[in-house]
Amino acid sequence: MRPVPLNRYAVEAEGVVYRYGARTAIEPSTFAIRAGAITALIGPNGSGKSTILSGIAGLLRPASGRLVVRPVDSGPPRVAYVLQTTKVNDSLPVTVREVVTMGRYATAGGYRRLRALDRAAVAEAMERTGIADLARRHIDELSGGQRQRVLVAQGLAQDHDLLLLDEPLTGLDLPSARAIDDAIHDEHARGCTVVMTTHDLEEARAADEVLLLAGRVVAYGPPAQVLTTANLAAAYGPSLLHVSGAEIFIDDPAHRPIPGRHVHLERSIHTEPSVADQHGGDG
Repeated sequence: MRPVPLNRYAVEAEGVVYRYGARTAIEPSTFAIRAGAITALIGPNGSGKSTILSGIAGLLRPASGRLVVRPVDSGPPRVAYVLQTTKVNDSLPVTVREVVTMGRYATAGGYRRLRALDRAAVAEAMERTGIADLARRHIDELSGGQRQRVLVAQGLAQDHDLLLLDEPLTGLDLPSARAIDDAIHDEHARGCTVVMTTHDLEEARAADEVLLLAGRVVAYGPPAQVLTTANLAAAYGPSLLHVSGAEIFIDDPAHRPIPGRHVHLERSIHTEPSVADQHGGDG
């Protein structure tokens, strides 16, 4: 995978609206996602994070407006979408290797024998996520963190320039969280555009770019310009957002630590005074 310049966009949306039947999930929103960057989508439960991912993946068509995924070259966009392990039936009678190999079907086709190139991509993805020793295990024999690593490996095995991850680090054991975090930053180093949803303010602050959502894009751009007190208050509301001096705390059940599980950093952050978002604030 060749590096891509950071001065172009991998995704551009203008006045985009997403609906599920009569319910509007995303009100008119305009935003752009830089190519080659790690972009975090953050907001309260039901704010539209997974909807935006599904829209970028092409699984959900806009009700109005437009969203364009830009290819790296003259070919079509190559997108890998990794779901949360909680959204996948992990009782299927398949092995770890078989699940990761499914990532090659888009390239190889479901009925064609895998080439050496396909097998090498599967093996590399498993090594990168630390699951090579689990290759023959069945999915239902694995812990939640191990299953999440398998799904991330499936995404890595695909030919892709854009990697979409739905809460890849939430509630994981520490080895799994470290393995996935390392894989995300390795993708970034390879020039891949990474878009991930999160409930963790510090994970968002560590990203290159942030989309702050609340049924619409409240703000987007660099973390220092997006994660301001004013923007967070607009997204979370006074009942969930608490400010003490320069520290912000979100009292959202989705942000609360799970005993014995990974807590990436903290749910509170130090923020600078509100700075006008370079992309237009309310999006």
